[in-house]
Amino acid sequence: MNSTRTVAADTSAGLSRENIDRGRSALRERVLITPVVRSEDVDRSAGTRLWLKAENLQRGGSFKVRGALLAVGRLAAAGSRGVLAQSTGNHAIAVAVAARECGLATVTVMPTDASPVKVRRLRELGAEVIQVGRLLDERLAEVERLAAERGYDIVDPYQDPDVVIGQGTATAELVSQAEAAGTPLDALVIPVGGGSALAGACLAAEGRDLDVLAAEPEAVPALTAALAAGVPVTVAAGTTIADGLRPDRIGALPFSLVRDRVTAVHTVTEPQIRAAMRLAVTGARLAVEPAAATALAAARALALAEPGRYKNIGVLLSGGNLDPGLLGSVLADADAASADGAADGGH
Repeated sequence: MNSTRTVAADTSAGLSRENIDRGRSALRERVLITPVVRSEDVDRSAGTRLWLKAENLQRGGSFKVRGALLAVGRLAAAGSRGVLAQSTGNHAIAVAVAARECGLATVTVMPTDASPVKVRRLRELGAEVIQVGRLLDERLAEVERLAAERGYDIVDPYQDPDVVIGQGTATAELVSQAEAAGTPLDALVIPVGGGSALAGACLAAEGRDLDVLAAEPEAVPALTAALAAGVPVTVAAGTTIADGLRPDRIGALPFSLVRDRVTAVHTVTEPQIRAAMRLAVTGARLAVEPAAATALAAARALALAEPGRYKNIGVLLSGGNLDPGLLGSVLADADAASADGAADGGH
């Protein structure tokens, strides 16, 4: 663990906003420039202007294809025989998309209770799917075993600098789109699980008068615990519908980048996540997965708790690979009114 942390810290020292700018150039014409959606209904519910970066419409269904294209492309150029990825879903899908584009074999390691929709999508992309346990350490151990057995390269969702840089291009794009519209943002809200999106956002925000806020499920407060301890720690993960934010420990590299740069962390309850999924659909006509809704829930709660502090908040809607049955359940929730009310009281 100590050697991993040292390597991550040394690597992070060389990462900056310039890396994000170069990443955007490298990804030009390889990813979609996803829209920033504005909604009067969403703004009204929050009491301020929210700029929704619709990465649910991205290739592979999430922003994670950005980092995967950079990382897998580098490995392919170096003569890789194949790639391995552990993930709760979207990183694995992104790696499979990138690997197929590069003509590489893909093996993905996922938890035993992974979303069936994401597992099915991986198999459609031609990836081999292996499901092991429910905890991050179980998946990491299996990936290491497979790497030794098959000689494939690991594309880590948190420790790979290319992944962090790629994820940061989504935030940089959002900031640029708001500036082009004549309304610079004064805050960003980013969902956090393993931490690569938040780390990339912190890099993208360098040199700007821009607060970066993290949103994580109350059931899995990995970043909150890491900040309290001063190092990444494993938390006792509770049950959350935000499967993309289930890692029970933030990555060492992301933590080294966000520790002194993130403005605050906002934890979000399960009713708030469900309420935000409904708001995204009914207010912005966007079907987003619970991880993305976590960011929207936090942005709304933040705006309501501190009226007037932020006039323009950018929100990374990280993905849209969701189970239609879950979405139907959320939309049909008999307790919708009370859940929406509960969202107003978040912190």
